[in-house]
Amino acid sequence: QVQLVESGGGLVQAGGSLRLSCAASGRTFSSYAMGWFRQTPGKEREIVAAISYSGGRTYYADSVKGRFTISRDNTKNTVFLQMNSLKPEDTAVYYCAARVGYNNNPYARVEDYEHWGQGTQVTVSS
Repeated sequence: QVQLVESGGGLVQAGGSLRLSCAASGRTFSSYAMGWFRQTPGKEREIVAAISYSGGRTYYADSVKGRFTISRDNTKNTVFLQMNSLKPEDTAVYYCAARVGYNNNPYARVEDYEHWGQGTQVTVSS
């Protein structure tokens, strides 16, 4: 079992930056593929970015390519989401997710993940 705790959300003006962190418990973090998702009221949860257990492969939603960067530090059991050039449409609750990685690929679907954090609010003002 792994527990995930997100941090780093907040209020930022359009064009600004935020860095989200997700700290994972347990001693097998390096075997977990990780993902960042987001959700707004009335909409389904959607993938933002994902990273393989080694960190060698990543996936990005088209809407964030070139602006967001996912990374991980397996020595600190933490995955990050650097968000630059933020837009009002990036406003959402952002969730960290984990699943055991059976191959060195990122996973992009909600149903692929077994463990979820509680979420952190990101609000981008225009």
